[in-house]
Amino acid sequence: MMKKQTNTLLSALAFAFASATVSVPSMLVANDAVAQEQKASEKKTRRVPTLRGKVYEQLARAQTAADEAGNIEEAIAILKEVEDKSDSMNAYEKAMMYNFFGFIYYNNEDYAKALESFAKVVEQQPIPEKFEMTTLFSLAQLNLMQGNYDETITYLERWEVLNEGPIPPKNKVIKAQAYYQNKQYEEAATWIAEAIAGHEAEGMIPDEGWLILQRAIHYELKQPAKVKDVLVKMVKLFDEPKYWIQLAGMYGELGEERKQLAIMETAYQRGFVNTSADVFNMAQLYYYHRVPYKGAKLMEQAMNDGVLEKNLRNLKFLGQSWSLAKEQDKAIPVMMQAAELSEDGELDAQIAQILLNEERFDEAIAAADRAVEKGDLRNPGLVYLIKGMALYNKKQYALALNQLAEAEKHQKSRAMAQQWKQFVQGEKRQADALASELGAS
Repeated sequence: MMKKQTNTLLSALAFAFASATVSVPSMLVANDAVAQEQKASEKKTRRVPTLRGKVYEQLARAQTAADEAGNIEEAIAILKEVEDKSDSMNAYEKAMMYNFFGFIYYNNEDYAKALESFAKVVEQQPIPEKFEMTTLFSLAQLNLMQGNYDETITYLERWEVLNEGPIPPKNKVIKAQAYYQNKQYEEAATWIAEAIAGHEAEGMIPDEGWLILQRAIHYELKQPAKVKDVLVKMVKLFDEPKYWIQLAGMYGELGEERKQLAIMETAYQRGFVNTSADVFNMAQLYYYHRVPYKGAKLMEQAMNDGVLEKNLRNLKFLGQSWSLAKEQDKAIPVMMQAAELSEDGELDAQIAQILLNEERFDEAIAAADRAVEKGDLRNPGLVYLIKGMALYNKKQYALALNQLAEAEKHQKSRAMAQQWKQFVQGEKRQADALASELGAS
């Protein structure tokens, strides 16, 4: 087992969108000099018994076995010998013994026994107040690591009773974490806000993890405006690509689409838009803000670079973007690629419509036939209508009337099909009359 430092405990804390890490002050008293210093700093009102040299020697033996020889079992055996004689020990000596038990178990990653031992430290009274406060704080940290959130809060509140000055921001953060993990989000919001405000009042930048926690709390409270405010601060302080993207998303959630696009464009210019999801989202923003050409160029480049996959969704949206940008020569081949991947005829129907508008009548007819063959159309009559109009433009009036008759069978296209039917019939009569005159002559 790798030996840990005995004078500092680092607690890595994980929660839903993120994690925060808080450094903890010295937790374990490892020598008599520290113990005596703690004792000297006590209030005069608390009389603390002396740690006798004989007891200290036994504790030092245990520490040497654990630290130098790396023999945890021997260290614990020595401490148990001391514990067997605990009836003759005073409160301070017992507290020191359990403290040694605690840090040995902690270094051995036996956190349950470490917690049990440190809890016994603060049960002993009287002990030096600073020693008690340090152990209470460490108990709060360890309980948070183990998911014991109520106990974390309890130990912090006991610490606060003994504390005479203002509560340090790090204590408030730990309490906020415990409340957050306990799903008591209102309480968590209060404590993290106080921690950050206090830290900033001292002219210091709040830890990134603190702001991650605050963002997560406001998210759980369904407070998007406050989530946005936290992200604005995170962008300014840490300038991480993910925070720019998240900030853009929050502006979108708040309905501030112009700001969303502005943030995304800034992020793109700085090279932060580089995942397939971010590229697609940005292309959608361009599309809905009526600048589809930029979105299409973005997607095309991303596909060429291999960032964006050439799948049905992406090809379909790229084709639609080119079409909205009135770049039909670029839209049609892309939409045809998408249509080849589609099981229904919807895209072929859209292609047929575009080709008809571009007066590419033979291609429009072929696309309409593919749409009918695939089927599963939302408006099947429209395809027959498109085909009828294409055949009319090719002056194939009889065939056009057949297709318009099919379109007339469907409610959504009936009215337009009837209008075109009358028009084509008139054109056919004129063409037939002209042909008769020419034949007679």
